[in-house]
Amino acid sequence: MIIHSLLDTDLYKFTMMQVVLHHFPAAHAEYKFRCRTPDVDLVPYIDEIRDEVRQLCHLRFKEEELDYLRRMRFIKSDFIDFLALFHLNEKSVTIKPSAKQNGEIDIDIVGPWLHTILFEIPILAIVNEVYFRNTQREPTFDTGRDRLRDKIQLLHGRPEVSDCKIADYGTRRRFSKQWHEEVILKLKEGLGEQFTGTSNVHYAMKHGLRPLGTMAHEYLQACQALGPRLRDSQIFGFEMWAKEYRGDLGIALSDVYGMKAFLNDFDMYFCKLFDGARHDSGDPFDWGERLIRHYEENRCDPRTKVLVFSDALDIPKVLRLYERFRGRCQLAFGVGTNLTNDLGYQPLQIVIKMVRCNGQPVAKLSDSPGKNMCDDQAYLAYLRQVFDIAKLVEEQ
Repeated sequence: MIIHSLLDTDLYKFTMMQVVLHHFPAAHAEYKFRCRTPDVDLVPYIDEIRDEVRQLCHLRFKEEELDYLRRMRFIKSDFIDFLALFHLNEKSVTIKPSAKQNGEIDIDIVGPWLHTILFEIPILAIVNEVYFRNTQREPTFDTGRDRLRDKIQLLHGRPEVSDCKIADYGTRRRFSKQWHEEVILKLKEGLGEQFTGTSNVHYAMKHGLRPLGTMAHEYLQACQALGPRLRDSQIFGFEMWAKEYRGDLGIALSDVYGMKAFLNDFDMYFCKLFDGARHDSGDPFDWGERLIRHYEENRCDPRTKVLVFSDALDIPKVLRLYERFRGRCQLAFGVGTNLTNDLGYQPLQIVIKMVRCNGQPVAKLSDSPGKNMCDDQAYLAYLRQVFDIAKLVEEQ
């Protein structure tokens, strides 16, 4: 059994789930799986994946897990009461070979948003671990340990980067549960205060680390269907987030419609209300410069704001970003696959994205076109028109 705890997921799943409970309890969601890595045959492992998902759906929150969540200042008591009754429904998930007959598999998740939101991260972790335990039966953990040691040495014991800090964001694409935990423990031991925590709630609880996360793309995507009108969906999402958390968990996600559309909506009110923003696609150096300039234009001191970088980071890139922006803002770095799946094998680039909410198409149109995922071309064209994204693509 790969997943032993419903806390073995990213914190932002719970923070978004609480918003769904309080503001959108009747919303209906549809998610789809995609493997972006070419020539990967997942079909032979479908039965194993199904069996792991079946076992996942037998899990319930333990009392000590609920107590841990209850101690978080932003988690409300009625949400804990709901989680005490919660379980994932296996009937919401369909897993089958793709009609393309090219080794791809289709995983569809359909049901009430409130009851399907926790599927994404554990299912991705399951697909990864099932794939690698079948294709790499004698893993080269020593190679992974050597690489991890080199990464720690790049950061630790060097006075010029002593305040450069990283966090683990690697649950969804980890090589295995066992390796993920070993990486976390070695980072905690080797980096000390330079290791700020993990997005994984289970390991944060188990090892006394800070759990990290606010919102993900699905939240702002869902607001395309839930808000008063499409053009205001990003503004609506930020306002509902602020209504729920009253200034807490103040890191805004910036790339659902690209940086230009984000800055158009992230006005002086949001600049002052939110603690910062997270980068997850496009050129991070350009993103940082544009955001700092935007803060200055909106009469905010960027040195008081947090810029979170989390897109395909490795430690050399972290250090380059640190050198560029140190002293100009507060910095945070979330490193994922490069920490939890760097043993010498090609990691799987797998995602599960919301594609519909309340029967309406929803989409992400980021500054990295390869990350876009929507099968309704008419809706994509409309979305680009509404947010002036076609012009942005031409300019860039």
